[in-house]
Amino acid sequence: MYSGARFAILKVMMKTLLPLALAALIAAPASAACIAEYKAKRDNPLELFYGTAQIGGPCNLAQARAQLRGQLASQGLTLLKVLSVRQQ
Repeated sequence: MYSGARFAILKVMMKTLLPLALAALIAAPASAACIAEYKAKRDNPLELFYGTAQIGGPCNLAQARAQLRGQLASQGLTLLKVLSVRQQ
């Protein structure tokens, strides 16, 4: 069995670890990914693309447009439209 000192240490650890574990579980949905659906194009010859991408920062259309323009430009694509933005 546990001696008095060991039981006291175990009790303190449980009081500390339980709230930390609960806080981690509650915070997990807050870090959900933001996914944007988009249409893009490449010229000469014309190619149309549909895709999804993970967006960092605020999960809104303006943020998605700003990030996707840069990402797609590095691939030689032009963003046509952000179709939707959602938390996942």
